[in-house]
Amino acid sequence: MGRTVREVLAAGGGLMALDTARAAELLATAWPAAAAAAEPQASAGDLTRYTREPGLAVMPVRGLLTPNSALLERYLGWATYRGIAEACADLAADDAVSAVVVEFDTPGGYTLGIEDAVTALRDLAAVKPVHALAAPLAASAGYWLASQARELVMTPGAAVGSIGVAVTAAANVAPGAASGVQLFDFTSRHARAKWPDPATEDGKAEIRRGLDRTEARFHAAVAEGRGIAPEDLAARLSVSDDPEDGGAVFEAAEALARGLADRIETRAAFYARLRAAHAPAPRKGLARGARALAAAARAKARL
Repeated sequence: MGRTVREVLAAGGGLMALDTARAAELLATAWPAAAAAAEPQASAGDLTRYTREPGLAVMPVRGLLTPNSALLERYLGWATYRGIAEACADLAADDAVSAVVVEFDTPGGYTLGIEDAVTALRDLAAVKPVHALAAPLAASAGYWLASQARELVMTPGAAVGSIGVAVTAAANVAPGAASGVQLFDFTSRHARAKWPDPATEDGKAEIRRGLDRTEARFHAAVAEGRGIAPEDLAARLSVSDDPEDGGAVFEAAEALARGLADRIETRAAFYARLRAAHAPAPRKGLARGARALAAAARAKARL
């Protein structure tokens, strides 16, 4: 029996910006190693990371986000931070694209590597309009990315938020416990903080220190992207009067009220609006040619 995505990612460790409740189905997905083994080696150039139509490019950001898992990107269609950064660079240089849609359906993922993708989205937004569409979910790391767009639109019933960072840690199990396993973690003499023990107060404090440091960068990126004063953001994200009660996911109406999104719009209406705004104008030369052909046809008909 093969491993699940949850099992493989857990073995790798690392901080996560992930809405775990909404990620449950994705985490239970079978790791696609067997599919990869059955096919010849593919290159990154074989991947389709965005589609184009006149004047507009659409880049989907789906699944559990990883720094650069080629397996998950190729066989499950899940976005990676390297893939997002490379696509942003391509689209920034493409003169045929006047605006970009980044369409989100993700509960988030790793924090490792995300800031490269955030910077790439920010750089792209500096040269042409970038519109984020939560359809239906841009949570945690997904919202970290979406918050960098010029506007953030939510489809009816969509959700955004879960702004915070978490890590799973395990304390050693005593012999004879129900699991029947005793775990041992070893570090070098002067690296006590490398594997903090969550069963101790010092260990808990060290784990929280790492989480808070990453959360501070997350908050700073959201505040800049959404135009919210950094000192006001924690209160906007809180579900109570205590600014520490953040990390929740919000549906569309509440997200708008908190300044986390710009409008609610159906997917069809969203794309109709952007196509109307960014479709290239008809070329004048072609229009004159068409009129000349029509005049010739009318003259021939009179003969």
